[in-house]
Amino acid sequence: MDLQFAVRALWFKFVLTILNLTMSTTSSIVRKVAMALSGLFLILFLTQHFVINITSVFSAKTFNMLSHFMGNNPLVQFLLQPLLIAGVLFHFVMGFVLEIQNRKARNSKYGAYKGGANASWVSRNMLLSGTVVLSFLALHFYDFWIPEMDYKYIEALPLDPERYHAETIHKFESPVRVSIYALSFVFLALHLSHGFNSSFQSIGANNKYTKAFKGFTKAFAFGIPFGFVFIALYHHLTAF
Repeated sequence: MDLQFAVRALWFKFVLTILNLTMSTTSSIVRKVAMALSGLFLILFLTQHFVINITSVFSAKTFNMLSHFMGNNPLVQFLLQPLLIAGVLFHFVMGFVLEIQNRKARNSKYGAYKGGANASWVSRNMLLSGTVVLSFLALHFYDFWIPEMDYKYIEALPLDPERYHAETIHKFESPVRVSIYALSFVFLALHLSHGFNSSFQSIGANNKYTKAFKGFTKAFAFGIPFGFVFIALYHHLTAF
């Protein structure tokens, strides 16, 4: 009980720190830049996560090796993992703050907002797609991260470098879970299709390479999420 209370207290302080950092950023420009940088940071994680996961389709041995390394490397576990969680919380809260700020600006300056006449559906619903993605991340943590913490630190079971591939396949046996994963990655693709390119614009990357940046971000926005969908479907269809 003492350990559980200490962990909960630590997480509470951690979340409060992220919230305070977000709310203390008062400048609209600074907020947008911070939002862009946190998004780009999360995209780096997404890329790394995809590279590891796609190996599960081609080589169980490689996937087990990479998963074991990531799951037992102190640098990853005690530095990069907390940074990732902080990045997710910061990005979501900052997005919520900017959405409120933008709505107030539209109401005060332009009167009634004419939806699609001014912006695409995706750009007007970034908070919706982001909320779906955040909900998916909560499910993903429940499916993989919490069992991993329980395996290593609560039950303190012996290391088993060969267990990761079988555990992953088992998660994708359920058609309901696979459907939720696929739908979530569709929303992620929509979120990235606007957010990735906008991140470069927010940090001032408007130059002769802008068109190439836009093409790359669109390809990434749909290629990586649908790559994850392929992984989930592949393991579901080959699990039996």
